Parts: sequence; C-alpha cells; structure tokens
Amino acid sequence: MSSLADQIRTACLLEATAAKPGNVHPEAAFVDMTYLDLVRSAEAVAGILATAPQRGVGPVVLEAVEATAEVTRVNTNLGIILLLAPLAAVPADIPLERGIDDVIDALDEQDASCVFAAIRQANPGGLGKVPEHDVTRPPTVGLLQAMQAAADHDSVAACYANRFAHVLSWSRSKPLEPATFRFGWQQQVVGLALSIHAVQPDTLIARKCGINTAIEASRRARIVLQGGWPDESQSHVAFREFDTWLRADGHRRNPGTTADLVTATLFAALRESRIPGPDPSSLPPSSTHPS
Repeated sequence: MSSLADQIRTACLLEATAAKPGNVHPEAAFVDMTYLDLVRSAEAVAGILATAPQRGVGPVVLEAVEATAEVTRVNTNLGIILLLAPLAAVPADIPLERGIDDVIDALDEQDASCVFAAIRQANPGGLGKVPEHDVTRPPTVGLLQAMQAAADHDSVAACYANRFAHVLSWSRSKPLEPATFRFGWQQQVVGLALSIHAVQPDTLIARKCGINTAIEASRRARIVLQGGWPDESQSHVAFREFDTWLRADGHRRNPGTTADLVTATLFAALRESRIPGPDPSSLPPSSTHPS
C-alpha cells in the first residue's frame, strides 16, 4: 500500500500532467508558470501534508505554502493545499466520509491564523478584500466559520462548509473507472475536470473575470461533454475551441479552482483505494520516493 505522502504526490501529478483545458500541463505553459513548477510544488508539499494527522490542518497549510515558495515564485497550489490538508488529516484507519466531520469540527482560531498567513503569502490572483474575515486582518473566528462566510464565492471554502461532500461524491463517480484507470488515467482526469467544470462555475475565473464569464466557461464545458467527448470526433473540435478560449486574455480564464477540485477528488479516490495508482512510467520520477 502506498504511503499518504505518495498518494498526495500522485494526486498532484495526475492533475498537473493530464492535458486539461485551460490549465498548465507538459505541453502548455503560462508566461509565469510551467509544468516543472507544478512538479516541484508537488514534491515540496507531499511530505508536509502527510503530517496533517499529527499536526493539524492550519500548521501544515502554512508550512506547505512556505515550502512551495522555496521552489517556485508563483502561486501554484494554494487551493490544492487548502483542500488536501483536511482530507489528509483524517486518520488512516478511518474512511474519509466518516472521519472528515471530526477534522472539520476541530478547526479553531489557530488554524484560521495559520491559513490566513498562508493565503497572504501565496497572494492568489483576484483575492481582493472582503468585509468579513478578511485575511489581511487577524481572524476573530475559527477556520470553519471563516470558510463558511466565503463559501458562496469560493469553491475551496465551500468544500469546508459542505464537509467535502461534493469531492467525496465525485471520487466515486464517472469518469473515474477503476478497471482502466492505471493506463487510461489521462483521459479520465480530463473528463473529471470537464465534468466538475460543467456543473460548478470556476471561482478563480469569477474572481478575475466576473461571474458571467465563469458561467460561460461552464456552459462551454457542457457543450464539450454533450457533444460526446471523447468518443465523437466533433467533440474534439469543441474541446480545442474551449481550450483556446480559456487560454485567451492572458490566461485570466484559467480554471484553477477546477484543477484544485480535481486534485482533491483524485486524492480521495486514491486514499480510499477506489482507483489504482497509475502506470509509474507515465509520471515524473520522484526525487524522494521510488516510482
């Protein structure tokens, strides 16, 4: 059985490597971010996040963000860190669905303080200021209460508020197919991203470009799926058009929150042994773990 750190690293690399529309992957970079940045970030945080059962959510979030800053100058993974830390904190002998409530209920003001500091350091795009529980000020409530206040405009915060119900549901559903995942994972990960994006407007796009653009992006994801992707040839034209549209406007339409949700979903599926590990030769070799 793979270790918790291996599962975290694998989930991060599966998401980063699959050629998802609008995101960085081995064949597509942004001006300020490359695939290598994502690989280095995965390596930097996997071992830290794996200590969440012993150390708690807030401290590992802050340390993981600090470790990421040591290997890349851009925010590659704040959302991933925030999503994986509570899931990783569930004790290994307890299923996620049964253990996540205890983790969420235990979040306190110290967790909020660490997370606020992590967000300030990562400085995510489109952050802005909010009237309640702004991260530029010390928290006055526990982390769960702060996330609940942000849940209507931030999908990462919403996962805390709904106790990861959507992530856990996606981890059990198509397009993830255990029987073919080991060698067919790239297509399944892309399909997972399309499926999530089709039903949930990306809140990073909304912060940067407005809610109408985020809704339009979801509509375009639905068009790709409704066109029969990946089986119908015409759907691949729609896929390329969607990818091109997302990458326009200086990649401001990057569906980064969707990518974060994909990573959390993959981690949940790996952690609960719902999908097998991928063919090791299809991912970058780890500098710290055997492939």
